[in-house]
Amino acid sequence: MTLSGKTALVTGATAGIGYAVAVQLAAAGAEVVVHGRNAERGAKTVQDVENAGGSACFVAADLSDADDVRRLADEAGEVDVLVNNAGIYPVIATFDATDADFDEQINTNLRAPFVLVQKLVPGMLSRGDGAVVNVSSVAASRPAADAGIYGASKAGLELLTKLWADEFGARGVRVNGVSPGPTRTAGTADFGPDGIEGMGRTTALARAADADEIASAVTFLASPAASYVNGTILDVDGGRPAIRPVA
Repeated sequence: MTLSGKTALVTGATAGIGYAVAVQLAAAGAEVVVHGRNAERGAKTVQDVENAGGSACFVAADLSDADDVRRLADEAGEVDVLVNNAGIYPVIATFDATDADFDEQINTNLRAPFVLVQKLVPGMLSRGDGAVVNVSSVAASRPAADAGIYGASKAGLELLTKLWADEFGARGVRVNGVSPGPTRTAGTADFGPDGIEGMGRTTALARAADADEIASAVTFLASPAASYVNGTILDVDGGRPAIRPVA
């Protein structure tokens, strides 16, 4: 799954799944543009990427601001791999959500990937080679209480994933998605009444995933090893919906 000579932009790469993706892509030989909002964490990710054998730079941007997303794309420059990983997932009931709550989630989780594709994929198409991997969620297809806006944003991202796969595939750019199940990250540490580990026990593997396990799927889809995989949403969820009732 070598990515030697390739440049990858990973959004939300200073923690959790995005951090693991950045390090794994670097280990596969990629130069990594690390996106995040915290410069201190960004510097640590850059150092860890370089320790994994890659080279990296950090670019801060607010993904809820379309102009800042465009600046991020401009600073990233020519990329071969785009991983739209960043997302926010506040727990907000329908009647408690404000316009600002709705806009922030939709803009960050859905519009930002759209803008990055608009800005960065034309370069891939001109070279006849590239890969986009969108990180979705089980919430896109299985509604979760008080996460309607989040689920809608991810469902939209999955639709765009399939649309882009058809739109760009014949010109050499593959577009796929990864849909993680319960995953141990700082952001999911307090999920649910039993926490992320309780959610993990509802899977056929009877445990939550580590971020590295999700990142491995992303790395596969970004690499030449997945050269004939296009328009797929890969469930990396331990068999949760297929085998056991969702708790």
